[in-house]
Amino acid sequence: MKTVALAFSGGLDTTVCVPLLEEEYGYDEVIGVTVDVGQPEEEFAEAEETAEALDLDHYVVDAKGAFAEQCLDAVKANATYQSYPLGTALARPVIAEAILDVAKENDCEAIAHGCTGKGNDQLRFEAVWRASDLEVIAPVREMGLTREWEMGYADEHDLPVEGGNEGVWSIDTNLWSRSVEGGNLEDPGYVPPEDIYEWTEQPSAETELVEIEFEDGKPVAVDGESMDAVSLIEYLNELAGKHGVGRTDLMEDRMLGLKVRENYEHPAATTLLNAHEALEGLVLTKEERSFKTGIDQQWAEKAYEGLLSAPLVDALDGFIDTTQEKVTGTVTIKFEGGQARAVARESEHAVYSEDAASFNTETVGKIKQDDATGVAKYHGYQARIANDE
Repeated sequence: MKTVALAFSGGLDTTVCVPLLEEEYGYDEVIGVTVDVGQPEEEFAEAEETAEALDLDHYVVDAKGAFAEQCLDAVKANATYQSYPLGTALARPVIAEAILDVAKENDCEAIAHGCTGKGNDQLRFEAVWRASDLEVIAPVREMGLTREWEMGYADEHDLPVEGGNEGVWSIDTNLWSRSVEGGNLEDPGYVPPEDIYEWTEQPSAETELVEIEFEDGKPVAVDGESMDAVSLIEYLNELAGKHGVGRTDLMEDRMLGLKVRENYEHPAATTLLNAHEALEGLVLTKEERSFKTGIDQQWAEKAYEGLLSAPLVDALDGFIDTTQEKVTGTVTIKFEGGQARAVARESEHAVYSEDAASFNTETVGKIKQDDATGVAKYHGYQARIANDE
């Protein structure tokens, strides 16, 4: 008996994949696996209902904790891609690992997804799965299916599908971010309506301060209250979202070379990334900060590709973890006008002397102000020679 495990959401693509895996690929049994990385409860209800209608063995795996910890690792690396916090990219490998575990537990010969051949997710899933000895199947990609074809197939086979948000938008939600694409949003000149947003309200004149505590680069408490990773992210999503924090509308360059228009919401991610960067600015030296910028960019690129298991990332993590030993302290964030701005920061590891920096003190330790005269004379010396030629 041939069995395949399918990444299952209950949406059109994965629902259509169930009979296709049986009819076109010859599998006797399909197992559906849904992985919880912070989606809305109604998505699980839809997946369960659809699986029942399809008579599909359905597994739901709770991976919120593992995903939340990965998100906080991303904070340590200040991870953004083309100006937005990574969300879907961070979730996909976590989901893929969970599905692979279920596939192995059920002695599956293969593992499948419903991704198209145009997007990033196919690569992120398969980077994990192809490290195993299971066959990887992608019916939508391999059969060149379109959404129109899938809808027709679903009608012919009386499959229990709904377009998802009435088919207007394609939405992916997890603990860290919410992405919205498709429909009229595919037109770069289209101004999106306010109703595409669910996590963030329109910015108002109201302001609010929040204090975030970090230990070794990871946030551990808000306003003095310790929280686990999941609770902390959920709390800040709600708090920052009320102030309209964390909206991004951009043209994104995918791995396959396509440029697509994406809309994102990420209130907690924006808040934590801003706070973390502010604390690093206090405790790291100029050289550390400068060098870490390149390290962070490389980390974010590998995260976007779904390749955080690559050997390069182990090396990057070594540098990042060393710098984060000093990133302990508190940052006060001010929510104002849709922004999350750092307005205060404190740490016992601060590479800063108020006395030295003050305009009201004559010296910098044992260094006198006029000691800088010699430095000033040499500063720009080569440029002056070059400009005189």
